[in-house]
Amino acid sequence: MAIAAQSPFRQTLRRMFGNTSVRVGGTIALLILLMGLFAPFLGTRDPSDISPRNRNKTPGYEAMVRDYDGNKIPVVYRMGSDTLGRDVYSRVVYGARTSLIVGAAVAFLAIAVGLGLGLVAGYFRVADGIIMRVMDGMMAIPAILLAIAVVSLFSAGLTSVIVAIVVAEVPRVVRLVRSVVLSIREEPYVEAAITAGTPAPLLLVRHVLPNTVAPLIVQGTFIVASAIIVEAILSFLGIGIPPEIPTWGNIMAEGRQVFQLFPHNILYPGVVLALTVLSVNMLGDGLRDTLDPRFAKRV
Repeated sequence: MAIAAQSPFRQTLRRMFGNTSVRVGGTIALLILLMGLFAPFLGTRDPSDISPRNRNKTPGYEAMVRDYDGNKIPVVYRMGSDTLGRDVYSRVVYGARTSLIVGAAVAFLAIAVGLGLGLVAGYFRVADGIIMRVMDGMMAIPAILLAIAVVSLFSAGLTSVIVAIVVAEVPRVVRLVRSVVLSIREEPYVEAAITAGTPAPLLLVRHVLPNTVAPLIVQGTFIVASAIIVEAILSFLGIGIPPEIPTWGNIMAEGRQVFQLFPHNILYPGVVLALTVLSVNMLGDGLRDTLDPRFAKRV
């Protein structure tokens, strides 16, 4: 009896779930995503609640605090408290929300803008020179410096941080999409469509755009990791998201002055930040290997 061949989609899924980097990185990233989504249920206290009596407590410290009704309740500071008596554990949990929002928003916007510019630059030779010279000039500036320059033009906040990081990430997406378009437009079926008089917008959507999906998925994971790091750096420097909004960067910034005596203020958010970036990068590496046609031929 002949065995039905698996569809390309099923083969891709089989390779994806068989990749160790995808499994490990995806699992850790999913756990951190769930931590951010369910922060109100996982956090033990409001991350902004100040308790001067319980400032700079070590991990595992138990204290009696008053709830919103004025009743005293026992609270365990699982990761200790900071210099204002705020629960580090709750701030780290809520900080996952901010970092994931920044990473996802930056990846979406950078890909949306970069995809459009890359398609135009790769297909229209006249626009190519103009767009790519601008992109080259932007890439000549380190991403963190470009982000600092952009965020300094606006008031500190979540929106300005996202815009600043998007500006730094767009050139990389444009170059990626442009390289894909330049290779695809030389294919016989594309040349045949051009000869048949297919309008340029329809040609880009029907023949070129589908070939950019796999590279952009991989690039998107790396953009998420890069955006999380840049946001943490901006917040650590005090020019990113305001201190009243918990992020891993400003948690570490507030704890650096007492690091030698109370290292937990930097240790725990730093470990979670490192795990997040590592897991997203592992996921991106695994997806790159899975979606690479050359890899598919070797498997």
